[in-house]
Amino acid sequence: MFRLGPALLARLARARPRAPLRRCGAAAAAGGGEEQERFVFLEYEMDPAEKAAAAALQRERKLKARRERQARAAAAAVVPGLADPSVPPSGVSCSGCGAELQCGDGGAPGFVPADKYRGLVSEGPAGLRGAVCQRCWALAHHGSALRLRLPPDEHRRVVSAALRRPPRHGRGPLLLYVLDVMELPDPVLPQLPALLGPDVPAAGVLVVGNKVDLLPADCRGHLGRLRQRVAAACERAGLRGAALVDIRLVSAKTGFGVEGLVSRLQRSWKCAGDVYLLGATNSGKSTLFNTLLRSDYCKSRALDIIDRATVSPWPGTTLNLLKFPIINPTCDRIFRRQERLKEEATKTEDELSSEEKKYLNQLKKQGYLVGRVGRTFQGQKSSSEIEFDPDMLSYSMDEDPSCSPKKQEKREEFTHNEVKDARWCFDTPGIVKEDCVLNLLTEKEVKLVLPSHAIIPRTFILKPGMVLFLAALGRIDYLEGKKPAWFSVLASNLLPVHVTMLSDADAVYEKHAAQEFLKVPMGGEERMKEFPPLVPQDITLTGIGTTEAVADIKLSSAGWVAVTAHAEEELQLRAYTPKGTALVVREPPLLPYISAIRGVRIPGTPAYRTKKPPSFVENLRTTGSR
Repeated sequence: MFRLGPALLARLARARPRAPLRRCGAAAAAGGGEEQERFVFLEYEMDPAEKAAAAALQRERKLKARRERQARAAAAAVVPGLADPSVPPSGVSCSGCGAELQCGDGGAPGFVPADKYRGLVSEGPAGLRGAVCQRCWALAHHGSALRLRLPPDEHRRVVSAALRRPPRHGRGPLLLYVLDVMELPDPVLPQLPALLGPDVPAAGVLVVGNKVDLLPADCRGHLGRLRQRVAAACERAGLRGAALVDIRLVSAKTGFGVEGLVSRLQRSWKCAGDVYLLGATNSGKSTLFNTLLRSDYCKSRALDIIDRATVSPWPGTTLNLLKFPIINPTCDRIFRRQERLKEEATKTEDELSSEEKKYLNQLKKQGYLVGRVGRTFQGQKSSSEIEFDPDMLSYSMDEDPSCSPKKQEKREEFTHNEVKDARWCFDTPGIVKEDCVLNLLTEKEVKLVLPSHAIIPRTFILKPGMVLFLAALGRIDYLEGKKPAWFSVLASNLLPVHVTMLSDADAVYEKHAAQEFLKVPMGGEERMKEFPPLVPQDITLTGIGTTEAVADIKLSSAGWVAVTAHAEEELQLRAYTPKGTALVVREPPLLPYISAIRGVRIPGTPAYRTKKPPSFVENLRTTGSR
């Protein structure tokens, strides 16, 4: 073995040939040289900070690719176990989705393989408590959803039956309607009276606008404008006056606005009756349920007894009712809670523990708006040392993860006195949205379409005769107009956006649909044989100025495009979505000034460099402020 000397190494370095300038973007993705993919994004020399960010992004992509490979291998390994129709249902609900645990039908909700089911039953009455069905296990540990045979209206029937129960404690329930602000106008909100029925008066509806963390602030006061949009949707749905208790904007994922929601519930509703979380699929009900479970809204001991709901991007994860007991907000508890909130609001990020800083940084990467949800009446378990046992964390795909001895201890239960007069917060199955593009997609495609991180707006300037593709799920043609217009795309950062000429658009779609270039749907020609064709809808818009969008073109649940045009400029557009899905022209737009959130123009292309606004942490004093 030998080492090269410094002089020889220097000579070799000088003699190393330089890499040729490469091209990336549409032409590179298509193999280059094709006339229709004409917009080429050239590389540029990065500064050290950008190089570090690029290296971090590359590591994240490698980790994501590895996780996807593991998920694919796990999906192949997770096969339904053997069923035993002779064994009756248990009468015990799955702690993840609420379905009744059973081993008689592998395609029905709540299925547990017969051998595991018998093993749990043999442990006695408490054996099945806290257990999860095979579907929840696959979602939680392998990220894959096992298909179930459910009637189309099964979720609606479960919700309606729950709401029409006789009032408990002499009062109707409070309805906490969870609404995805990106899905406005909400398709399920107008159906609320039909779910309740004429003979079941609710105490009121508190509308929770969720997922505000995903939307960038296009100007000061954007949250107030979002609240106005939600209020207008409630008005159109007939929800007004005393029936509408309040409108709150939150992020169930990052915790933004949740402490304010808890304070509002404890101040107005107190512990007067039960509370039901309602809403469409993928609106974030189960995520909010889990967040409230670890907040001051829940009885202090419930976090050790109640299991968290299963959460996944797959629509319809929750199949039946889940619940936790609501704490009674006595004067003493409210006072102690307010003292905690005041104390936390005086802290700066530098005063937080290393664990809190790490958690906040993770949330900042996922959303623009971040909140801190704490507990006043139960100290959070924390330790400066983390026990790390690789053997406990590793397991093969054909066996269950081994559990630590602590989890095998006797499960805690509520006493009779703790719950005999309890009021409960219920999580309900989501109402399936009709005419939704998610209903046409596979599980892997849904994960790409639904945004999981803060949306970075992508703005393009188009001239008449140009076309914008959002993956293969939506298309907007700029047919006629005198001047260029700006098209700002707000969709999952994983969905590609491509611009081409109108004369080449059909060929581009025909060639690249279900391929990597357009990404979703995926699966090649076989996938496109079953995927519905794109259907056009003509749209006429009149611009109001170069700084304010006139309308959003919402391409079902795939995202939307905000259109900004010169004042009094008339645009003739044609938008496409897959057959059977809804295309909505939203006026006024959700984020009218979004075209201003952009970088400099990329030379030779219709695109602007992207720009990500900074994150904001609620109830945390800015460093240096008094």
